[in-house]
Amino acid sequence: MKICFNQATTMKNSNLEKDLKYCEKAGYELLEIRLDKLRDYLQEHSLADLADFFKKNRIKPYAFNALEFITFRDEEGYQQIKDDLKFLCEVGEKINCKKIVVVPTFDVGDYTKSEIKEESVRVLNDLADTAEKYGVKLAYEFVGYPNCSVNTFGQTYDIIETLDRESVGLVLDCFHFHAMGSRIEDLKNADPEKIFIFHIDDAEDLPVGALRDDKRLWPGEGTIDLDLILKTLKEIGYKEMVSVELFRPEYWDWDIEKTIITAKETTEEVVGKYFEIE
Repeated sequence: MKICFNQATTMKNSNLEKDLKYCEKAGYELLEIRLDKLRDYLQEHSLADLADFFKKNRIKPYAFNALEFITFRDEEGYQQIKDDLKFLCEVGEKINCKKIVVVPTFDVGDYTKSEIKEESVRVLNDLADTAEKYGVKLAYEFVGYPNCSVNTFGQTYDIIETLDRESVGLVLDCFHFHAMGSRIEDLKNADPEKIFIFHIDDAEDLPVGALRDDKRLWPGEGTIDLDLILKTLKEIGYKEMVSVELFRPEYWDWDIEKTIITAKETTEEVVGKYFEIE
């Protein structure tokens, strides 16, 4: 399994140039590039500079993260999503990055689950029509907050199954899986080909529905049953990649290189019990 670094883990004090430098030094195979950090990078560097870095180094781009709140948007807001999608697809062509994380909307009011599913399918189909022209795949990421319109693995998988499109899959994030009590049975019955991105993290011991991103911990240091999730992934045949993603402000204040090394070491220790690390 390939180890990937998600730039949220160094969000506060780092940037794309620094993350690339230290992730390459630490021996990561892959990187999830944040949209905001990409835009900042391109203020002072060219896209050719970025493509050249990936050409000359071991680490490769795996996905862009993320187009947020894609559903139930007004015309102006949705057009911005479409514009950002086109931008990422065009960048992806230059650096060979062919996946984009897309996130459902929060606080949508009194829409039913059926209406949320219908809207998700409609929007994902529309965005995929554009993405497929560039050979790009979309990974729908449920968020384990009570006020997110799509907040469990089962709900997300049902949307993806209904959509039945090879270019659209999902993100399995251990924190979000745990935070709203997603069922391990749903993961056991999943097609591993539908899991486009696997995020690993851990969390403090809070009740279902109470966790927020600032309560994330390094893999193996919290209460999430990572062993069960990893064992299940192995059983269903998933083995592509694992991306360490934390939003803990405490870690943002660490030395950047220390954060990147710790992220890799804790991930390898937990994942290495079930998968061979590339």
